[in-house]
Amino acid sequence: MVDSRDWDWEAGEKKIPIESWNDEFRWVEEPYVSPDGEKIAAIVNVDEGAFNVCVNGQTWGEEVFDKIWHLRFSPDGRLTAIVSEMGEWTMAVDGQSWENKFGYLWEPRFNAEGTSIAAAIQQDMQYAMVLNGTPWEQLFSNITYFALSPDGAHTAGAVQIEDADSGEIHKFQEGTFSAAMDGNAWDARFVNVWNLSISPDGQHLAAEVRLNLYEYTIAVDGVPWDARYATVWEPTFNPNTGAVVAPVQEKGQWTLAENGKSLWDRSFVQVWHQVFSPDASRIAAIVAPSYGRWTVAVDGVPWSSSFTKLVTDAVFSPDGQRIAALAKDDETFRVVVEGTPWSDKWDMIWKPVFGPGGGDVAVKVEKKGQYTYSVNDTVWSETCDAAWDPVFSPDGTHLMLRFVKNGSYIRRIIPVSTITG
Repeated sequence: MVDSRDWDWEAGEKKIPIESWNDEFRWVEEPYVSPDGEKIAAIVNVDEGAFNVCVNGQTWGEEVFDKIWHLRFSPDGRLTAIVSEMGEWTMAVDGQSWENKFGYLWEPRFNAEGTSIAAAIQQDMQYAMVLNGTPWEQLFSNITYFALSPDGAHTAGAVQIEDADSGEIHKFQEGTFSAAMDGNAWDARFVNVWNLSISPDGQHLAAEVRLNLYEYTIAVDGVPWDARYATVWEPTFNPNTGAVVAPVQEKGQWTLAENGKSLWDRSFVQVWHQVFSPDASRIAAIVAPSYGRWTVAVDGVPWSSSFTKLVTDAVFSPDGQRIAALAKDDETFRVVVEGTPWSDKWDMIWKPVFGPGGGDVAVKVEKKGQYTYSVNDTVWSETCDAAWDPVFSPDGTHLMLRFVKNGSYIRRIIPVSTITG
């Protein structure tokens, strides 16, 4: 993760007027804010078919692009966007375009430190991945699901290694798909390949695979598990042991499997979105203990509370002792910490953020088009027109709030106790 100790954590606020941008440009698209809160940026249209990016009131320069989209800050604070120049697409980073251009580029992603940027590309109707501007040497007739290794050094995709038209059903059943890492495809072929995961050391690749019309499993480095299942979901690597864990369905029920053997001693109507604690000693997943009821299970044990519509965004505290998630009953969302729902309900809530000690939980929330923050089920006294996720200071005593109010972007550092009391 990015080290935030060098950021400005002095209590107070910084303000950048942004309402005037609407007068300076033909139109202004949705703004984005840097992780340290020091910059706000938006794609702007400066003329017919001419686009630029405005950062803190200044454009990237005189150069304009035919089109710009998917503006995002990387975790290390670099500003990135997919740009079109003379009909070709590439990535621009802080206003500088990659040297290589492509027929199309999409699905950009970053590693946690922000040191690497990867994306999918199309060139002359062939497909591959690009990492920090350098594309795979080998291109394929199709690429779908994508992965970037945690260390940012490797990319992977589900690729089609043999062409088959709609009438060649026998080819489809024999297998036309595989997985490729850094452009090197597995020798093994499958009917389908879906979500992939690269091990923390960047040496291994796992993927959901379909073996035939009826059987599914997980393949690691091209070798399928011996076990066969009715369905599987996305695999993940245990960062300590290197074992591969995935939700699997057998006999109409779901559970977690590790290296092809059951990990939990109980099953559910559904299991997915598993996540390891920071030290990998615990694993949690979103589960349905009965039809139409959702909750979180930790090491196979579900919370006592469950919810009707969904549970999402489960996250461990830094010490691995607590879990927070979002739950939806009817049409409203609530934060749930260790199985206990917060009292307030909202039209929308974003992923919970734990303080470094694990004792505090903060979220961005929205109701009737107005945004605010809630910490430990206590709501901030102010509302705003737009907001970004709260950020705890390294010592956990302060919060960075990034929001738009009265035509200005505001970066405000406050003690956590300002909200919690």
